[in-house]
Amino acid sequence: MSPSRILLLGTVGMFGLTAVAPLHGQVPSIVSRGITAAQGSLDAIVTDQEELQIGADVSAKLREKYGVVQDASVHKYVSLVGRTLAEASSRPALRWTFIVLDTDGVNAFAAPGGYVHITRGALALIKNEGELSDVLAHEIAHVTKKHTVNAIQKAKLVGVGVGALTRDEMVKQWTNKAYENLLENRYDRKQEMEADQTGVALANGVGYAPTGLAVFLSRLAERNAGLKEPSGVFASHPETQARLTGLTQVISKQKLTATALVPARYAKSITYKPVPVGQVAQVAPPSAEPAKKEEPKKGGSGAFGVSGLTGLGSQKSSDGTVASAGARGVNPDRDAKGGPNKAVVVVNVTAGEIVEFKKGIVG
Repeated sequence: MSPSRILLLGTVGMFGLTAVAPLHGQVPSIVSRGITAAQGSLDAIVTDQEELQIGADVSAKLREKYGVVQDASVHKYVSLVGRTLAEASSRPALRWTFIVLDTDGVNAFAAPGGYVHITRGALALIKNEGELSDVLAHEIAHVTKKHTVNAIQKAKLVGVGVGALTRDEMVKQWTNKAYENLLENRYDRKQEMEADQTGVALANGVGYAPTGLAVFLSRLAERNAGLKEPSGVFASHPETQARLTGLTQVISKQKLTATALVPARYAKSITYKPVPVGQVAQVAPPSAEPAKKEEPKKGGSGAFGVSGLTGLGSQKSSDGTVASAGARGVNPDRDAKGGPNKAVVVVNVTAGEIVEFKKGIVG
């Protein structure tokens, strides 16, 4: 067996692997029991470079699905808000990238390594810079807390005989799981509440009103009132009222008193109009794949995805659309039709521009 295919096994403590050793002759018995290196602490296993690679690959999948708004001025504005927040976060040295996806669906995605995505539909529903900052800060918190990496840790790698995987193959599977997790917004309650609390505190720290997230959530709940299933951004979060209560408590307890909303700068920079959820154009869902005998489905859904979806690394969707979300329901924001251009819009944000931008964050 080549060195790249040797698994490491260690004692798992509170913070992950405490010791590792090559398995050598133990590999066959370990593989037969389905134990994988991915079941250890990924904080200890995944390197910084691999986190960046996973994030870049997940971002590429999101861009392929939804397309990218080809307006440099919109990307510049969102990047200025995002970079202002990211520099004040616990991981300012990441290569933070902010991407506006070209779809009417209301959504946001934070991929590992600092890749933050927000949709044109979300920007249309947001009313001011304070709300935008709170939404972006929430996504930034998912990255700084490594929530997606930790979620992958709880998932089993697909297939049998995982011990035969090379490192590159393992990273590819982690990438597919990360993408599936983000697409389904499947964070657990603790992670979501932590991102809420960390995010509003981060936004407050640079001068934005921490109340913006609650206002946006209330507006989103009103927009989605007719849906039977959660949809799009925050789909997996606790019920809205519980989250609003939690936000009120953290704002009071931490004495978060910033007031900036900056509506005029937002209105000048973002001119999209929201599309009613029932009118969001849809694409057909991924084609069904027969369940594998060795991996029976339980309870109708997997750790991250929805029952009946193909592996998202090889997702196949129909090019056809239906007239509106109301024709199919379920998850209209996730399944919203995207734009045709997948190219990244590169914008440069200098330190001097951020300094000037901060001067406009006033109540």
